[in-house]
Amino acid sequence: MAFSHHFDPTVLREYDIRGIVGKTLHTADAFAIGRCFGTMVARAGVAHAGDAHVGAADAGAAQPGGPTVAVGYDGRLSSPDMEAALVEGLMASGMTVLRIGRGPTPMLYYTAATRRTGGAIMVTGSHNPPDYNGFKMILGGKPFFGPQILALGAMAAAGDVVPQAAGRPTAHPNRHPERHPAWSPTGRPAGRIETLDVAADYIDRVLSDYDGTRPLSVVWDNGNGAAGEVLTHLVAKLPGTHTILFPDIDGRFPNHHPDPTVPANLTQLIAEVRARGADLGIAFDGDADRIGLVDDTGEILFGDQLMVLLARDVLRTRPGATIIADVKASQVLFDEIARAGGTPLMWKTGHSLIKAKMAETGSPLAGEMSGHIFFADHWYGFDDALYAAVRTLGIVSRANKPLSTIRNALPHVVNTPELRFDCDDRHKFTVIEQVAARLRDAGANVTATDGVRVLTADGWWLLRASNTQAVLVARAEAADQAGLERLKAAIAYHLEASGLAPPDFDAPQAGH
Repeated sequence: MAFSHHFDPTVLREYDIRGIVGKTLHTADAFAIGRCFGTMVARAGVAHAGDAHVGAADAGAAQPGGPTVAVGYDGRLSSPDMEAALVEGLMASGMTVLRIGRGPTPMLYYTAATRRTGGAIMVTGSHNPPDYNGFKMILGGKPFFGPQILALGAMAAAGDVVPQAAGRPTAHPNRHPERHPAWSPTGRPAGRIETLDVAADYIDRVLSDYDGTRPLSVVWDNGNGAAGEVLTHLVAKLPGTHTILFPDIDGRFPNHHPDPTVPANLTQLIAEVRARGADLGIAFDGDADRIGLVDDTGEILFGDQLMVLLARDVLRTRPGATIIADVKASQVLFDEIARAGGTPLMWKTGHSLIKAKMAETGSPLAGEMSGHIFFADHWYGFDDALYAAVRTLGIVSRANKPLSTIRNALPHVVNTPELRFDCDDRHKFTVIEQVAARLRDAGANVTATDGVRVLTADGWWLLRASNTQAVLVARAEAADQAGLERLKAAIAYHLEASGLAPPDFDAPQAGH
């Protein structure tokens, strides 16, 4: 029986593969991802080898042991089974699989970067509800997203994979026999597994860039996410007083939803910071690639405000460097980057898109409103909330003033949160095109990097189509409330002109 697999079309997203476990996402999907991704790594390995004498019939042939793929998983209840099936698929393609076990997504990225693996896959539902799960991937040291994810789906449907590995995989050989009914004794060399414990190395490397000068009192909110064990060991090696809320990894997320960009999810952290008189509070999402921050008074610093702190610090030693932020970020951030001697660059929303632009421009720092912070300054260019937290602690520790004083000194603006509202996938991009055409005809000052970002005398407003959901996204920022109302009216006008009702600007929304 030849391999072939069809994914539910809703799981193949722009930046990852993600779905509802038992409904749109199953362990058979995990096996298929491993089978196809392993094929991609094998074929990329031949191309990278530069062997002009390899014929088409030999394309994808592997050496014994095969190319290497690192695999990790988060704390969701479905993740162990998903990881096991994924590993089987990778080994069926002849991969050597480095299994790092349960932990935060950045620890997997660290493994891939330091061991220079051919690929890496993290089984994680990130900040989504408990019944979700998914896969984040790296191929050849670069983000795997967009057309590559669609290509993987097409490969699975067509059965376009390298010959099956000889013999059964050594991991869970009888666990899912229906996934590999025809193991070829003359196929590719069998894959193999190496089990690694990288946590200690990762923690030590993160801590090596801590540069604080005075101990701090810090409250951490793990939110029962995958960073729990790593975070516990990490803070034990930091100076100061550290309190961890919800350190136990629990994929049911019994205390609050694991998304630190939603203010309601920071309620317990804020209360604990105030009760303890702490210097700051730090929160992570479910797999710790996104960070949330509150100051010593319990006030939230959103992603663009945190980026002001980080950019100023990086630019001390890298004057003139390009600092990247997404189109949803405050104009304050771009102005402060320029004021600190940097070159601000506004770019498209999406962690994979930001990472790719960062590599292209040689930027040492990039960030999104969603709390993804990317350091290439002393780090590896991937989004890592634990590393961003340690760098932030260094800045606060070296400052001669509280974090709240630094926040209050930023230019004051009023803005909406990120407003998300339903719009059919087939129509959302058409709406953006219609709005852009009206703005051009009116001679408006428009940046079209990602949707339309319109600069006016009051401030700016943004309308863009989500790459991952059937929604439009809007945001606006002004110097005062009256100006913000005018910007919201402009958004409403253009939506109504395209046949859509404007969003409820007063409804609870994500804070990013």
